[in-house]
Amino acid sequence: MADVAAHPGSSWLIAGAWLSILAALAHLACIVGGPEWYRFFGAGEAMARAAGRGEWTPTLVTLGIAAMLLVWGAYALSGAGLLPRLPLLRTGLAVIAAIYLLRALAFVPLNLVTRHHSDGFAIISSLIVLIYGVVHAIGTAKAWEHLAR
Repeated sequence: MADVAAHPGSSWLIAGAWLSILAALAHLACIVGGPEWYRFFGAGEAMARAAGRGEWTPTLVTLGIAAMLLVWGAYALSGAGLLPRLPLLRTGLAVIAAIYLLRALAFVPLNLVTRHHSDGFAIISSLIVLIYGVVHAIGTAKAWEHLAR
């Protein structure tokens, strides 16, 4: 593994990894917390009601999202040199940053189409995901040359 201080993007990627891991833990907490937690974290009333009825769909969807976020955290840690190099590391990190940023920026057109997305949670979650995307993008950009090795 590379020395963590070997490139300037490592601290950004470590921060990005922890943000992704934190998001994964928040998703897992929804499963444990039940319908009220799904509502609080903005999963929607249909998901909350399905969780309340004991259906598997909310749990499976939430586990899938949490798993994806943990993989994203692993990619960021790999880019920082704290985990072995993962396949398609540069591409993966660029795609992860792009997905976070697109999710954040999707708020603007969604808000123009329907005011449903202008509630407090939508605004706050979009800002949070924007921060996640910026952190991942800066880390990836700063580490880009190092990641080519």
